[in-house]
Amino acid sequence: MSRLFTPLTLRGSTFRNRAWISPMCQYSSVEGHPTDWHLVHLGSFARGGAGLVMQEATAVTAEGRISPWDAGIWTDAQAEDYRRITDFIRSQGAVPGIQLAHAGRKASSRRPWERRGIVPVADGGWVPVGPTTDPYPGLATPTALTTEQVRALVADWRAAAVRAESAGFEVIEIHSAHGYLLHEFLSPLTNTRTDDYGENRGRLLTEVVDAVREVWPERRPLFVRLTGSDWAPGGLTADDAVAVAKGLDGHGVDLFDVSSGGLVADQQVVVGPGYQVPFARAVREQAGAPTAAVGLITAAEQAEQVLVDGSADAVMLARAVLRDPSWPQQAAYALNHDETEAPDALYWAPQYERARPPR
Repeated sequence: MSRLFTPLTLRGSTFRNRAWISPMCQYSSVEGHPTDWHLVHLGSFARGGAGLVMQEATAVTAEGRISPWDAGIWTDAQAEDYRRITDFIRSQGAVPGIQLAHAGRKASSRRPWERRGIVPVADGGWVPVGPTTDPYPGLATPTALTTEQVRALVADWRAAAVRAESAGFEVIEIHSAHGYLLHEFLSPLTNTRTDDYGENRGRLLTEVVDAVREVWPERRPLFVRLTGSDWAPGGLTADDAVAVAKGLDGHGVDLFDVSSGGLVADQQVVVGPGYQVPFARAVREQAGAPTAAVGLITAAEQAEQVLVDGSADAVMLARAVLRDPSWPQQAAYALNHDETEAPDALYWAPQYERARPPR
């Protein structure tokens, strides 16, 4: 029986398979509200057979967006607009998830298909915030958060979690990677503060996890996206990811989604197929926590091997499913999935039944 098409249960949610959709920013929101693009984009992955469909990095405050076109959930009206998306994802048998995020010093940026740089205040941008006033090269100089402002941000995450439940999401992932705010507080390269949040760089992440878990229903899984490496001298490494995961033991985290990079401009990333999988394996083996692996996982056999080897409990897919939203369906045939053993793990909408490849 294919490991990729073995269901996985975390708390009260059962994922029909372990081919999951990674959060992918679309820069297509209007004042933080999702649009028809998000319904079709995310809905296509549910229709294509994925087990978990994760909404993109969704800002817990307006200034926490990466760009003015980013998704948000800092108002009740925004939360209500996600309901038709989560309803559709669930109607296709997939689990809807949301990644809650704050961009920190990398906020108020242009969309990636535009020229690199900041969006000025005059053009709808804003002054970003961060652990210190050190800017990300090429972006705006941030305002350093005071200790009181950092504490206030924890309440924003808590409120976003409440809205995520009302919006119909079944999984929350807290974004603490890719150079955004929680990652900035974790890394010694960007956190040189001398207050409580500098002396204990993991304090903010722990407080956010606790605040979210406090209001997130007990039956609902909680994920954290961690960085496995800053890919820069003096930065975070896989050992640090393991330490963070161990430090969150007992705080209600059900899975760590392990990525890397994005913190500094001079990072030296060694890219190749599955290049981030070893980070997920380190956390899984050394911290004893479930993990998801991500990073140039493109072939069905490759994804299967990640799971068989014990590197992760699920794989997060991104570019591969942008190219083919039906990747999970195609993977099932490539792996000769036996539907009699796990009949619900492979999904075909009745409207598409005639398109099933011959066995």
